[in-house]
Amino acid sequence: MDRRAVLAAAPLILPACATTRTRPIAAPAAACLAPVRVAPDRVIRTIAGLRPYRSSGFVVRADTLGDKRVVHNYGHGGAGITLSWGTSRLAVDLGLPGHHGGVAVIGAGIMGLTTARLCQEAGFPVTLYTKALPPETTSNIAGGQWEPASHFADDAVTPQWRAQYARALDYSWRRFQIMVGEDYGIRWVPTYQQTRTPPGQPRALVRYMPGMRYLDAAEHPFPVGGHVIRFDTMYAETGRLLRKLEQDVRIAGGRIVIRDFGTPADLAALPERLIFNCTGLGAAALFGDAEMIPVRGQLAVLLPQPEVNYAFGGRMGYMFPRPDGIICGGTFEHGESAAEPQPGDIDTILARHAAFFMGFRCRA
Repeated sequence: MDRRAVLAAAPLILPACATTRTRPIAAPAAACLAPVRVAPDRVIRTIAGLRPYRSSGFVVRADTLGDKRVVHNYGHGGAGITLSWGTSRLAVDLGLPGHHGGVAVIGAGIMGLTTARLCQEAGFPVTLYTKALPPETTSNIAGGQWEPASHFADDAVTPQWRAQYARALDYSWRRFQIMVGEDYGIRWVPTYQQTRTPPGQPRALVRYMPGMRYLDAAEHPFPVGGHVIRFDTMYAETGRLLRKLEQDVRIAGGRIVIRDFGTPADLAALPERLIFNCTGLGAAALFGDAEMIPVRGQLAVLLPQPEVNYAFGGRMGYMFPRPDGIICGGTFEHGESAAEPQPGDIDTILARHAAFFMGFRCRA
């Protein structure tokens, strides 16, 4: 029985005390969480990455290229880590049935690595062709939260795409759970978010937000108005995750070839008859996908703070705690193609985070 239930039951339990003068109950103090120490001298690196965004969502589709079959798996926006295993599952289920012999995977970001692993698990020899290996891939720059975000426009996707999306989410959610631990750098973290969805309204992705509940202002220390929710989700230390997946590909006998492809004709010259295109933004030029646009995200990474054991996302941006540093972000810049951090934007990220954490109503 919780404290409120005990107090409510007290007149029934202790009738002899009915005439005793009661004391007023003080309002509960705001829950304490350790604030992030934000300061320029605590920044250990600044980074910028380009999300491969398509308003109509990711592409998982099969095409022919001469006598070869190409299965596309690209265009995941800000949800690449989250959707990786799921859309790779869709891609291999589309490409592998009826195929015999080796397969080619193009790209060594999270999509290429997960696609390669699923092909290997199905018993197919894999050659992974890539112009860059981790840590020189876009995936290495991702914050690593398991939550699908910033990867499509509601009015631009079809019911068929939504069905693909639902299947991808379900598989990826289950696959990441069996990878939790130090090997892959994946862990569960309590997560707090500002939300515009009031209590009682349905949330499309609530099944992927275990323990989700709305908090009263007395239950959190954040200097924000409106609604705040708390739930648990997984976070990946992306550098460790990608290194381990690359190692898994090699241990399972996969060949990795450093090679860039300028045209579809270059792909057609490969010896493999089944090709998985996991080139991310590269698909725009390689296959003429004019809908693909880069969306730049910039991050300031602070010294690790082991006592910061929660994540937050809201109008101030977002903060993810990882063993390799505190990730502070919050930019989503359409059409920016320079994958370089901008000093003015980094200063703004730091200023917003500093004001937010200095405003905590309770400090641990």
